[in-house]
Amino acid sequence: MTKNNITADEDARASAVLLDTGNLVLRSPNGTVIWQSFDHPTDTILPGMRFLLSYKGRVMGRLVAWKGPDDPSVGDFSFGLDPDLDMQMVTWHGDKLYCRISVWNGASVSGGTYPGNSSSVVYQTIVNTGDRFYLMYSVSDDSPYARIMLDYTGTMRLLTWNSYSSSWIATSERPSGGYGVYASCGLFGYSDFTGPTPTCQCLDGFEPDPMNSSRGCRRVEALKCGSKNHFLRLSGMKVPDRFLHIRNRSFDQCAAECSRNCSCTAYAYANLSSAGTLGDQTRCLVWTGELVDTWKTNNYGENLYIRLGDSPAAVQKNSNLVKIVPPVVACLLLLTCIAIVLKWVRRKKEIKKTLMLRYLSASSDLGGKNSDFPVVSFEDIVAATDNFSDSNMLGMGGFGKVYKGILEGDKEVAIKRLGSGSGQGIEEFRNEVTLIAKLQHRNLVRLLSCCIHDDEKLLIYEYMPNKSLDSFLFDSTRKDVLDWLTRFKIIKGVARGLLYLHQDSRLTIIHRDLKASNILLDKEMSPKISDFGMARIFGGKQQQGNTIRVVGT
Repeated sequence: MTKNNITADEDARASAVLLDTGNLVLRSPNGTVIWQSFDHPTDTILPGMRFLLSYKGRVMGRLVAWKGPDDPSVGDFSFGLDPDLDMQMVTWHGDKLYCRISVWNGASVSGGTYPGNSSSVVYQTIVNTGDRFYLMYSVSDDSPYARIMLDYTGTMRLLTWNSYSSSWIATSERPSGGYGVYASCGLFGYSDFTGPTPTCQCLDGFEPDPMNSSRGCRRVEALKCGSKNHFLRLSGMKVPDRFLHIRNRSFDQCAAECSRNCSCTAYAYANLSSAGTLGDQTRCLVWTGELVDTWKTNNYGENLYIRLGDSPAAVQKNSNLVKIVPPVVACLLLLTCIAIVLKWVRRKKEIKKTLMLRYLSASSDLGGKNSDFPVVSFEDIVAATDNFSDSNMLGMGGFGKVYKGILEGDKEVAIKRLGSGSGQGIEEFRNEVTLIAKLQHRNLVRLLSCCIHDDEKLLIYEYMPNKSLDSFLFDSTRKDVLDWLTRFKIIKGVARGLLYLHQDSRLTIIHRDLKASNILLDKEMSPKISDFGMARIFGGKQQQGNTIRVVGT
């Protein structure tokens, strides 16, 4: 009984009532509660009972177990709020820590279903009135009678009433089978409750300590301050003991707090903005040093981020095949898709080349005798000229613009891009490709490849670093380079090229547009005749020809 500041008339008599909830209430005649058993729990918490954990920062209530199964005197085990870390509740064996319950995540209401009965729900309520901090729990309307009891062995059990056997059945208990006892799996170890039988496991990135297996686990890869490390997320975990609570941090800030501190080994974060909490809406926990006393469950828990050294040996355990198979399958699918795309692109290029050669050979035998004539894709040309950048432009004329490009790694080429308004149409384009492909002479420019893409027509020539003859003849500075020996060399080269076209080649070719701008000079100032778009082929004895267009020089 406790003394309360409640008075009653002399003639009035108090009455005691046992409520359906199990609460024994002592009331005055006017209905005022003088005393109630719910304010003084022994070894049991019933639904609706307010278990006072602390008052004005001072730890208050404790559950105290019986001495034995039939001995209700004070036993060795007790349960209450941790006086050092007020965010967790623990069980003591005398004055020694025996079992630690999950750290409070800040939610005012949380809950879960009975094992084997998903329709019945147990709700846990944490109430913080500012100076009072207490725990309540309740059950859903269709649930059987239930109670939480600390038994004489130190086990916290959730008991439900079985109406068929008229007995209390344990539906949940901690610790279980020796697992869940404080630090029972040692340093960096955890109790695994996800299987049919609890077992001790090492955290990912750790292995059993061969020197002292009872001590727990050790790192596979040691942490080195200043070296790159990474954090591995473990889900469904009860967070370890001996944490530091940092207030008012976002997730990124919480992670940064741990990342920049070499001694920080793990962190955990909870966003409480939707949990009905007052004050600080976040909960950032960090650990320095060893991690002790944690477990893993399927039903609840939270994410724990542990620090590991960057080493292949510190990745997740090979036994966890489920984590490995999906990325491997995804990589294989990606590689397969890439192979299909590359094959399709290669096939598309072959089709383009075939169609282009067929088109170019419509009025000649180019396709039949030069089936290996190289064709370059438009995409490669765009890349070679940096998307036809002005910085790569060599010059321009009535036909269009000429650009410098790099193909096949380091091969310099000149790319003639025929303009839509140049007047040089597809016939001239076909004519130039057909003729130059058949002609081979050191004083004729060499055509390397061609490309037709939609309305684009492009010719790829060997690169002439000294550009055209007119750039020397009509430039007051550069014309001094043309001494008489160089001029004579150029004249002879042009003459040899024309002689080849008119007499020595298999076909008699009339250029029709020979001028200084169509005489290109290589790095040794050797001339090469170019631009055969206007050229005509004469028969062996043909001396003249007709044209419907007056063009050329």
